[in-house]
Amino acid sequence: MTDCLPTAPLTLILGGARSGKSRLAERLVTETGLDPVYLATATAGDDEMAQRIARHRADRRDVGWTTVEEPLALADTLGAIAGPDRAVLVDCLTLWLSNLMGADQDPVAAREHLTAVLSTLDGPVVLVSNEVGQGIVPDNPLARRFRDEAGRLHQAVAETADQVILAAAGLALRLKPAAADPLPLATGARS
Repeated sequence: MTDCLPTAPLTLILGGARSGKSRLAERLVTETGLDPVYLATATAGDDEMAQRIARHRADRRDVGWTTVEEPLALADTLGAIAGPDRAVLVDCLTLWLSNLMGADQDPVAAREHLTAVLSTLDGPVVLVSNEVGQGIVPDNPLARRFRDEAGRLHQAVAETADQVILAAAGLALRLKPAAADPLPLATGARS
């Protein structure tokens, strides 16, 4: 339950696929009472992803979210849309990193720019990202580079964040500031 999670100016939520991280992020943003803004980084590279994006757009449309789609210029877009009258959810950092690497942009420079902007934002921001470093070592250089860059990105954002939460198996464990007990993310499964 989110009543155990205080509203923080900057929150990072990490977790694996279907861990409940996006659902928790949505609840944290809507419970602020501010205008909710969904900053999506996904791109529709295939039909299945296009269907996912369409489903997520439809889910948010009926509950008052404003959606902004930005696959590359995340820091500048956040700087432009964050404010004291709205709460922004960024979903997700690993898709953004994948977009950067696919566009041959420097992930180190982008990470540094993002963390610099995050420290100046006015209004709550919740960032979601996939924890990809807990599995097997990838079998190719690009995948290993992605895994390493994702880990560095998470460390940099976590250092800047006021609150860091790890989502796993429908539970939320607050990593920063530390909490003693896992917190339930939500009821019901999300497809």
